[in-house]
Amino acid sequence: MFDKYSFTVREKFLRYVTIDTQSDPHSKTSPSTEKQFTLSRLLAKELQAMGIADASVDLHGYVYATIPSNSEKKVPVICFCSHVDTAPDCTGAGVKPIVHENYSGADIVLPDDPTQVITTREHPYLSKKIGEDIITASGTTLLGADDKAGVAVIMDMANYLITHPEVKHGAIRILFTTDEEIGRGVDHVNMEQLGAEFGYTLDAGERGVVEDETFSADAITFTFYGVSAHPGYGKDKLVNAIKVASAFIDSLPKDELSPETTDGRYGFVHPVHIEGIGEKVTVEFILRDFVTGKLTAYADYLRDKANDALKIFPGARVDVQVREQYRNMKEVLDQYPQVAAFAKEAVERAGMEVIASSARGGTDGSRLSFMGLPCPNLFTGEMAFHGKHEYVSVQDMEKAVEMTVHLAAIWEEKGSIA
Repeated sequence: MFDKYSFTVREKFLRYVTIDTQSDPHSKTSPSTEKQFTLSRLLAKELQAMGIADASVDLHGYVYATIPSNSEKKVPVICFCSHVDTAPDCTGAGVKPIVHENYSGADIVLPDDPTQVITTREHPYLSKKIGEDIITASGTTLLGADDKAGVAVIMDMANYLITHPEVKHGAIRILFTTDEEIGRGVDHVNMEQLGAEFGYTLDAGERGVVEDETFSADAITFTFYGVSAHPGYGKDKLVNAIKVASAFIDSLPKDELSPETTDGRYGFVHPVHIEGIGEKVTVEFILRDFVTGKLTAYADYLRDKANDALKIFPGARVDVQVREQYRNMKEVLDQYPQVAAFAKEAVERAGMEVIASSARGGTDGSRLSFMGLPCPNLFTGEMAFHGKHEYVSVQDMEKAVEMTVHLAAIWEEKGSIA
């Protein structure tokens, strides 16, 4: 089926990662950075050049496009989704991708900063990639495989289906979002315009992975208020909010309940931002767990810690705000078992072993599932994301293309509506 196909995913990926699309959590605009439009507009033009006439970019930088059905059956409309932005954690400006052909298994020293070394000890999946073509950045930026690998996979899938009409499929909607990395990826998705019944995000890592479960997530903000006074005359008057917030942070456990001390199905509380002055300090946390109900317990735990800090500093006070971010997609996907089942069959048809996995994070699919679009997350090969050691295997991306093509065909074969 793919023996004579010349994959385009590699060349597309290498082109896309050179475009800086870093999102900004402190921006109030949508998208949060104007530069995300650069890639979105390019993608729409490339889709149009393939013959997908309705490809367009909306005012939020989202790309919508349709691969029309070529089946006589009535098939549910499915959507493939990836995001164009890269994470704020590490710069995405001036990415210089390097292809390490026929990877030998040795440590990869990144040339623009030789202190940046990608080792199989720290990245054991890399040891499985011997003989494959590995793409990295040059050492001073992230690569952007999260999620430009997913974008490139979907674009190559579209190319394959357009040029191979013998593969029967229903209508397929393509959605590229902005600002996923800062939790706003689907804030402005027009579900009526999207018009899909089921979906898949392409934003997972290892070859063969199908994620039908994610964390549930809340954000909680503590604003500590002190009492301002001239420090020269502050005795029995001044209450320093910086010290209150510091005591609060210092009271958190050092050996549990944090990202650096948990894995598997254990959740965590994680301070992500702190700012302020002596009179007022704001501390922002994210709360994560696979069991949604535990988020309330985590919030109560932090409130207790904050109140303990107030007891040390009489006169201080605190305001607490909790905001829902996303919920575990499994709560929805369990109602539509065929969505993940078809994805697993597609992995197998592409000659891979299925790795059923739970994501210790969230995807656009987490929220889309609760917006009426049941949406598991599928592999792209992107690894070590959000940092300078990010890498991706070309062969993993090609296998992801195969998987998505098989998935479109499976929906036409088995998902048709009587």
